[in-house]
Amino acid sequence: MTDVGADGPDQAADEPWPTFTAESLTGAIVVRTTEQGLPTGISIERSELARDPAQLAGEILRLCQRSANRAGLARRAQLAAAGMTPEALALTGLPTEADVARQEIVEEQDYDTEPQSWLRSV
Repeated sequence: MTDVGADGPDQAADEPWPTFTAESLTGAIVVRTTEQGLPTGISIERSELARDPAQLAGEILRLCQRSANRAGLARRAQLAAAGMTPEALALTGLPTEADVARQEIVEEQDYDTEPQSWLRSV
């Protein structure tokens, strides 16, 4: 899975709706979500299961929120490309690129996103 930004959703053949993905800095945790950030799939490397459960849950929630923000940004770009005016886009409440970037910076400052180990299991 890859991190999806403004490029658009991942569309698996067996899923009736588009999904979006986000991954941790190390790539050890990957979440696939709906456009609203509801998880439809979570991939966790075995080494991450040794973490404190509350920290792991917080990381998963943060990634779901990141995925939803990026999905909103992709939807905004899609609507703009379809001809929606900037005024109408502002009324949708969908995030702008600046909103998403600002939120991701805040997340990195608020959460311990440093890997616990630089070694990855093979």
